[in-house]
Amino acid sequence: MSTYKVKRRDFLKITGLSGASAALAACDMPTTITLEEGEEDVVSYLMPEEYVIPGIGVWYASTCRQCDAACGIIGRVREGRVLKLEGNPQSPINQGALCQIGQAALQVHYNPDRLKQPKIRQGGRLIDASWDEAFDVLKSHIGPDSGIDGSRIAWLSGTVSGHQRVLMDAVSEALGGAGHYAHEILNDTVVDKVNAEVYGSTNIQYKIAEAQVVLSIGADFLSTWGSPVHNSVQYGKFRDAPRGVLIQAEPRMTVTGGSADLWLPVRPGAEGALAMTIAAELVASHGADAKTLPQAVADQLGQYDLASAEEQTGVAADLIEKAADFLATRGPSLVIAGGTAAAHEHGYEAVTAAAMLNVLLGNVGKTIIPVADFPYSALAPKKGDTAQLAAFAKKARAGDISVALITGTNPVYTAPEQLDMVGALNAVKVKIAFAEFIDETSAMADVILPLCSDLESWGTHVASYQTTDAIISLQQPLMEPLYAQTRSLGDVLLAIMKLHNAEQYGPFADYYGYLRNVIAAVPAVAKEGLGDEAYWQAGLQKGMLTVAASAIVSAPLVEAADDAAGNEEAKEMVDNVASEDSFTFALPVYEKDKDFPLRLVPSASSRLGDGRFANLPWLQEAPDAITKIVWNSWVEMHPATALHYGIKQGDIVRVSGEDGSVEAQVYLHKGINKDAIAVPMGQGHTEYGRYASGRGVNPLKMVAVETDSHSGEIALCATRVTVENTGRNEELVKMGGSESQVGRKLVGTITADQLRRV
Repeated sequence: MSTYKVKRRDFLKITGLSGASAALAACDMPTTITLEEGEEDVVSYLMPEEYVIPGIGVWYASTCRQCDAACGIIGRVREGRVLKLEGNPQSPINQGALCQIGQAALQVHYNPDRLKQPKIRQGGRLIDASWDEAFDVLKSHIGPDSGIDGSRIAWLSGTVSGHQRVLMDAVSEALGGAGHYAHEILNDTVVDKVNAEVYGSTNIQYKIAEAQVVLSIGADFLSTWGSPVHNSVQYGKFRDAPRGVLIQAEPRMTVTGGSADLWLPVRPGAEGALAMTIAAELVASHGADAKTLPQAVADQLGQYDLASAEEQTGVAADLIEKAADFLATRGPSLVIAGGTAAAHEHGYEAVTAAAMLNVLLGNVGKTIIPVADFPYSALAPKKGDTAQLAAFAKKARAGDISVALITGTNPVYTAPEQLDMVGALNAVKVKIAFAEFIDETSAMADVILPLCSDLESWGTHVASYQTTDAIISLQQPLMEPLYAQTRSLGDVLLAIMKLHNAEQYGPFADYYGYLRNVIAAVPAVAKEGLGDEAYWQAGLQKGMLTVAASAIVSAPLVEAADDAAGNEEAKEMVDNVASEDSFTFALPVYEKDKDFPLRLVPSASSRLGDGRFANLPWLQEAPDAITKIVWNSWVEMHPATALHYGIKQGDIVRVSGEDGSVEAQVYLHKGINKDAIAVPMGQGHTEYGRYASGRGVNPLKMVAVETDSHSGEIALCATRVTVENTGRNEELVKMGGSESQVGRKLVGTITADQLRRV
């Protein structure tokens, strides 16, 4: 085993463990794990290793990378092939459960459309190349001798964390200050902003299992929002005796809405008014103390009451009254807001109103727990959003980006047409993509370096939603790479760093060796007395490393509210959280636009996500949880709305807005607000392989670029549209038959109170 000497401060920076917590680290430098140290003799399975029994699977722990929840997984490997994935019971995130998207990671790995070798653009088209040829092209543009101004280089990525982010930031620094723009069309930027202002931290633990009533406004927390598998495990405990009550308010019924005891079909954009009406009812009828609220909020409660509720929100007054009664009489409660509630022009106000409900109900510190930021900021997630993408597009169109380094995102598909991402990328001289597939964005690249699948790669990750103590999730390869010309993202980033800083990064033989050194540098206090090797092996067995206990932080608004009655300074602090200068809850009464009377809800799919899973046939043929439709797009519409337009089930309609139109079959469903229509995300690809290309429609392209004024986020549910019948009708392809019991009472129901008495 070889060693290399480097200053301690530089080493901690290289490994991403610098900062206050790094003061606990040992001063001795760990040794470097060399490639030679891991050499093995490859033998036929006629002469297997003694721990390999032909026909018997061996399970290895790793981390699911299908989304940013970082669920723990265990993979069954037999004869050198990974065959099955399950949830890791030791993971505090998913506790042994795994969603269908996580199960489908196998189809990413074995997908016939995976890139098998690099491609470079010649004569206007992409041709096959060797890895060395493609990397030489990359080196000519971002190598130390390229001569390019680093400020004209930019990363365009999805959400990234762990040591992939550390190396990405190191590359940016080595290039002389390259920018980094992270893009996710589905994000929690608005929620994070509100959480920081109201609760004192962007990192909030939602204790669903410890609540007796949960009011979720727009957040499909069982399917597409937050950490869905963790939330589902919590929800199972929440439903145990004494059975909790779930209230879901949203414009279009989701998986969470379908599970609710009380479903409130709120009009898109009116979620803030709904939350304020519930708050006003709690104060007027249940004795809640409005003094705990900022004065700017308390003063406006009088503008909301049950008499005007339906006109403002689209929800019947008796349903709002029932929701307030549940919250007032069963405690502790929990109010969650996000998803569609944050995805419109009043998203900030809606999420803040929901947070005010938590303050009014005394939930903070009980079911709402603000925790400290991840102790190693260099490893924390760089979260994607739409504001960063808009900034990248603006800079690219201005000619200020010469080289774009693209990985983990597909903005040509996800960005609204108004952003003109094709034009923005065409204005970039050189585009280098690191990808597993050719999608709409990588198809525009000048160089594509093919990546290993997540089941072939080493990595560390930090979940966007930390559920317990701060942990680093470990990703280890479950088998050797299928294709010799692919590399892991970590190895590619390390290779780029070796071009610029061979002295410090050269001794790392590969990304595996780099990670071994990183783990050795974790503070000794976190290792619980284990040596470096034992700590590493324990981490591999569990699939994670605990690095610090999560510190609970104070919520300034709540602490100040406790003393507000007799303390002017504290009262001022409360008022500053929600001053009239920053926002107002006095939302306008709903009025229909005569040309575009409906609101478009581009609904997140529990199968295809934002479109990144559309190339997986398992998920294409998995029935939608609500409609049971497969392999296609559809337009969800309330029967009363359809009757108004003379539309029936299966009619092909044209949904038109100011920025485009789509055509799809109608699915009539009472689980949607009458003033809204929904088109699911995920379909409508023009690239992305045989299973995705040319199928269905993409509603994201017609989204109007209207932004939330507080965060700059594109308001996905602010687009106004109209519908017209094309005169064509086709049978919907869906699983299942009638949605009615036709009076036969095939399924009996009892109330929750009756269940508790059983």
